[in-house]
Amino acid sequence: MKILALTICAVVLTTPAALSAPIESACMKSGRQSANRLLCGCIQDVADMTLSRSDQRMAAKFFRDPHRAQEIRQSDRSSHEAFWKRYRNFGETAEAFCRG
Repeated sequence: MKILALTICAVVLTTPAALSAPIESACMKSGRQSANRLLCGCIQDVADMTLSRSDQRMAAKFFRDPHRAQEIRQSDRSSHEAFWKRYRNFGETAEAFCRG
């Protein structure tokens, strides 16, 4: 767990502030009761480690349109299948790392 924390810190410290944070932004705008800057920021940090920028943009849309996630998950396209594997890894990692 310490290695993961150090890796996340390294990513955060070397990522220019000018880059957008699509997951954090979507999380904060989601209206979920548990959404706060600390949690959403942590989830964004994990996204930066595990997802490409285009993956992050696609995943951020799931906050507004959860049905889109279901469509991607059930899609026959190989690119969607590959994305879904990365997205699942992201979710599992965020869940383990960002628990309160």
